[in-house]
Amino acid sequence: MEFQDVVRRRRMIRNYADRPVDPAIVDRALRNATRAPSAGFSQGWGFLVLDTPDDVRRWWRTTADGVDDPDQWLRGMMRAPVVIVPCSSKAAYLRRYAEPDKGWSDEAEARWPMPYWHLDTAMASLLILQTAVDEGLGSCFFGIPAEKQEAVRVEFAIPGSHDPIGVITIGHRAEDPGNAGSPSRRRRRELSEVVHRGRWTPDSQVPG
Repeated sequence: MEFQDVVRRRRMIRNYADRPVDPAIVDRALRNATRAPSAGFSQGWGFLVLDTPDDVRRWWRTTADGVDDPDQWLRGMMRAPVVIVPCSSKAAYLRRYAEPDKGWSDEAEARWPMPYWHLDTAMASLLILQTAVDEGLGSCFFGIPAEKQEAVRVEFAIPGSHDPIGVITIGHRAEDPGNAGSPSRRRRRELSEVVHRGRWTPDSQVPG
């Protein structure tokens, strides 16, 4: 598939067919994720992969209410055979930038204008989403409820050195798309509304 087609076709899919995914595709997506840029080549990411029916079921039982009587959204999502949890390591970045070639003598978080450990892991996640599109699959990135974070850590033994930034489902799209997201109700903003050449123009504000 041409790159521009991958970009154009990417959607957050919330309704999956009950079909397995080739493990080789999952491996390819993960390899592509590790090609994402990372500050100082810190590579402070980790990926929890759940690709067996028991592990996927365990994920939903840990993070969602109503698994035994799911609503439309949960029913469609639970059919995804692969769940990937991208995690970022702040410590890896703080240590990396305290090394001699970076010139910082300490691991102070205050030196960082933005949490690049999260940003880099998010870019890695996008490569997973794009790989799924390139393979003719559907995928969705969404957040883990705040009140379920600790349960996820405990159930899946995620170490304190890493923080889940969200979760990705991968699978074959259902014939009935169902569970349409916000793009079905909100227009895509025009370039003229979001691109500012030379200086920020006051008439291009985020809609309220």
